Amino acid sequence: MAHDHYKTLGVAREAPEAEIKAAYRKLALQFHPDRNPGDAAAEERFKEVSQAYAVLGDAEKRARYHRLGDVPGDLPFADSADLAKVTEFFDAIFGDLFGLGRKRAAGQDLRYTLELEFDEAALGCHKTIRFQRSEDCRACSGTGAHGGAAGLQPCARCGGQGWKSHKAGFFTTRRNCLACAGSGQIPRVRCKTCAGTGLCEGEREYAVRVPPGSQAGGTQRIAGEGSPGRRGGPAGDLHVIVRPRPHPFYRQQGDVLEVEVPVRMDEAALGTEIEVPLLDARVRMKIPAGTQTGSVFRVRGKGLPTPGGSRGDAHVRVQVEVPSACSDEARAVLCTLAGLLGDNAYPRRRAFQEMMAVIGRGEGG
Repeated sequence: MAHDHYKTLGVAREAPEAEIKAAYRKLALQFHPDRNPGDAAAEERFKEVSQAYAVLGDAEKRARYHRLGDVPGDLPFADSADLAKVTEFFDAIFGDLFGLGRKRAAGQDLRYTLELEFDEAALGCHKTIRFQRSEDCRACSGTGAHGGAAGLQPCARCGGQGWKSHKAGFFTTRRNCLACAGSGQIPRVRCKTCAGTGLCEGEREYAVRVPPGSQAGGTQRIAGEGSPGRRGGPAGDLHVIVRPRPHPFYRQQGDVLEVEVPVRMDEAALGTEIEVPLLDARVRMKIPAGTQTGSVFRVRGKGLPTPGGSRGDAHVRVQVEVPSACSDEARAVLCTLAGLLGDNAYPRRRAFQEMMAVIGRGEGG
């Protein structure tokens, strides 16, 4: 055999197809001319490993190679000095790993902020959103040419390759052709509708499902709903960002729903039963006598939905409200009540006064 392709790729003769492809990818990336500009030895090695894979990567050619050795028809660029053919062979297998964008350009991602009511984000909902994005021009099917694809011609500046070589001293690099933006084609006559860009602005409508338990800043990626790519490139994605509006009484802490409930001074002192409105239910709960402001009562399973389908708890926080205004009769009753209760009815106040007395005598820490 004129060439030992297995030795070139560093694999055994019985190596499976996946191993051969992985070996070629590793070596081709190592010796790729875009990583080794101006290195003639690397270029030759890149051609050599590509030639080996062109034979071993094809089941029919590999079998013929085992029987007959190298067959001229199986060697697409064995003696070719055109490096572009070898790089195109590599790109056809692995894509544009070096970001040159020779033929296609991916579309841009878009962001949309979806404002929701607190309960909509917490319980989940369906919303129809409308947003502006670029669309392929219908007049030219996104080609930018009058008459569509039939109106395209090879770019004269780059010879239809989509890139041009640039020399800097001993080094040679390749860059996207500015005339055709790396596509290798230009319109004979520009489309009048889109001025040759291939894109037009349009309004897009999309139905979004907001999952239960969505929190502020949560992002949902919708593949392919961003701006379309150029020259058949993939479209970008749409990122929908959830922003629940603040609620006067509800707060969210993970899967816990915090509810702030005001109760009257006399209700907190004597005890009562109140009705608490939660997201999708109303529950009755007892407030024991002597409840202090800031006291928290837990209601199991009435909080926010979790990704697993269960529900967190609700935490009901009591805020004891004192009267903002009193009639003369109510004022008199309160004065009488104050005399009847005294400081013994207020243990926290009594502890505070004792601490202040110690500090006032200079005995505090």
